[in-house]
Amino acid sequence: MTEKEKMKRQMLYDANNDTELLQERKVAKDLCYEYNQLRPSDEENQMKIIKSLLGKTKEKFCIIAPFWCDYGYNIEIGENFFANHNTVILDGGKVVFGDNVFVGPNCGFYTAGHPIDFEKRNTGLEYARPITVGDNVWIGAGVHVMPGVRIGNNVVIGGGSVVVKDIPDNSMAVGNPCRVIREITEEDSKEKSLRI
Repeated sequence: MTEKEKMKRQMLYDANNDTELLQERKVAKDLCYEYNQLRPSDEENQMKIIKSLLGKTKEKFCIIAPFWCDYGYNIEIGENFFANHNTVILDGGKVVFGDNVFVGPNCGFYTAGHPIDFEKRNTGLEYARPITVGDNVWIGAGVHVMPGVRIGNNVVIGGGSVVVKDIPDNSMAVGNPCRVIREITEEDSKEKSLRI
């Protein structure tokens, strides 16, 4: 079994010494670098690069540079996706965003993790667990989403949160570790400003 196959099966794998994975990361990093050097007004070339880099996109999206990822092909974004400056996606595992997802600046989505046992960790082994973000999600500035997390539909994640476990639909969640502080209800559609 190849290291890439192990990665896809969420097994421990060696990403540091495998020529196939090293080459795929170089290709993705070069595309990210190229994207990040474009003028903000060069939307045509931005779209071309993102569509060639990511595994799946819909028609309407905006990712503001700089943007970095590991492979790109494991990332899927829905319609009306927006990611602000300094989004980082470590996509050894699948990272899937639904429709109408808004990501604040300085956010990270990390499928990569390492063994707790230092002897295994010191050999360079890691694992990749998928991350899923539902529809109609707002992720505030400086949020970090850890391996294996599922964020439901209609969710708000408060700025600075570290999301280490699943967040259910229709929730407002915040903190380190991130936790649900209340349900989002019909009353929220009547509010003129954010109520926490």
